[in-house]
Amino acid sequence: MHGLMMDFPLTLAAIFRHAERVFPRRAIVTRRADRSIHRHTYADFAGRARRLASALQNLGIRPGDRVATLGWNHYQHLEAYFGIPLMGGVLHTLNLRLHPDELAFIVNDADDKAVLVDRTLLSLWEKVAPKTRVRHVIVVGADGEPEKNRREYESLLRDREPLGDRPDPDERAAAAMCYTTGTTGKPKGVLYSHRALVLHTFAISLSSGIGIAEHDVVMPVVPMFHANAWGLPYAAAMQGAALVLPGPHLDPASLVDLVERERVTITAGVPTIWMGVLQLLDENPGAHDLTALRAMLVGGSAIPQAMIEAFEKRHGLRVVHAWGMTETTPFGIASHVPHDLKDAPDEVKYRQKAKQGRPSPFVEIRARNENGLIPWDGTTMGELEVRGPWVASAYYNRDDCGDRFTGDGWFKTGDIVTIDERATMSIQDRSKDLIKSGGEWISSVALESALMGHPAVAEAAVIPVASLKWTERPLAAVVLKSGASVSPDDLRAFLAPHFPKFWLPDAFEFIDAIPRTSAGKFQKSALRSRFKDYQVA
Repeated sequence: MHGLMMDFPLTLAAIFRHAERVFPRRAIVTRRADRSIHRHTYADFAGRARRLASALQNLGIRPGDRVATLGWNHYQHLEAYFGIPLMGGVLHTLNLRLHPDELAFIVNDADDKAVLVDRTLLSLWEKVAPKTRVRHVIVVGADGEPEKNRREYESLLRDREPLGDRPDPDERAAAAMCYTTGTTGKPKGVLYSHRALVLHTFAISLSSGIGIAEHDVVMPVVPMFHANAWGLPYAAAMQGAALVLPGPHLDPASLVDLVERERVTITAGVPTIWMGVLQLLDENPGAHDLTALRAMLVGGSAIPQAMIEAFEKRHGLRVVHAWGMTETTPFGIASHVPHDLKDAPDEVKYRQKAKQGRPSPFVEIRARNENGLIPWDGTTMGELEVRGPWVASAYYNRDDCGDRFTGDGWFKTGDIVTIDERATMSIQDRSKDLIKSGGEWISSVALESALMGHPAVAEAAVIPVASLKWTERPLAAVVLKSGASVSPDDLRAFLAPHFPKFWLPDAFEFIDAIPRTSAGKFQKSALRSRFKDYQVA
């Protein structure tokens, strides 16, 4: 017996109409490439997104066609987030930090029909374009009509009437896609449905997620070309929160200025962004009024407990640790102190906050090692597996990735984790980064987080190097803070109270900078290559 409810499709169009009709006066603020500030409202945004949808239709873009974007976080990119799906197209965000050859592969694999590209990124696109089959190039931010048969974004919008409301698509229809930026193999496409994006939007708006409401001012520092900007543009629109978009200016001073100027309440980015912000605040105590900021969402890689404590104790800023992947749309897990620990000592609470957290409603987790599913005891390690309505079931255009999915329908993340009795997940490592010394596993992530708690250390990455006796041993690559000094023995002594003796690194190498991936994560493959001939006893 079925219930007697309307079969109302879950689509981005429904979120768009809600923002347009309920929150027309809420603000959208962008810092342009020339550092000027552009302000308009959700009403302005809605009209322009409808014009974009109409213009794409006029160019011959059809439902299901992929339309790429190559741009920073700004109001035109927000228009593409909704305008492309409104006319039935599939938004395909391109990571501007990738190599042109990699971008060309991604564009061709997705079979993009058109691309919206920032004028400031045309030189990058010109290296990509000759290797692709893209039919239409639309330049955002161009002065006048571009050359070489390109179209100018504002002229394109001026020439079209807004697209009226259309019947909503099937909620299972594709609405957006992103490609993974892993360090091994070719990038893999993840194709998001309207239904997945809408349910994900509800999840991150919950208090167990990020907790977004109409009174909030949301600043996504995470790029709009990276995993849907963690879903923040969709959530802000659905909830009527004001949006602040920082454009290409992601340096600490520019970000802090925007937070202070616009009274930002929620922001989000990878740990490397907040490392720089923390250093700026520490160097200028009391110089900035950030009292409106109630949550800083941090994801992409583990953030050291010492950094969480530093933000909260020295600057009164709350850090929310989260976990997700391109394949999970991306939000899956957030770290909030459980109710039964609300009166626990601060040290217990900080240890809890440094973990990735508990799964969102409708995201189910488990972990497995060579002995089968692991117990939730907080110590046994295994590879994290997830399933849920916004978790990928396959990769686009790939039939060689079956090993990433279990026979009973779970996605294998590649993250090595523990899960405790409160269902709190803590990442120990990526499977490829675990160090196996004499048959025992060592977590590089745990060592890195501890090392970055030392007052002289700015950053640290731990990798395996060859050992005659133990097969592998940990080496710590350390970047010191400006003017600081510390010896390997000092660092080993700093770690000793917190880890088994066999976990302590055999070697420390002081380097100028740790290589990073296009997503801002530590690129340990580059370090492993650099120290490939290193050997300890």
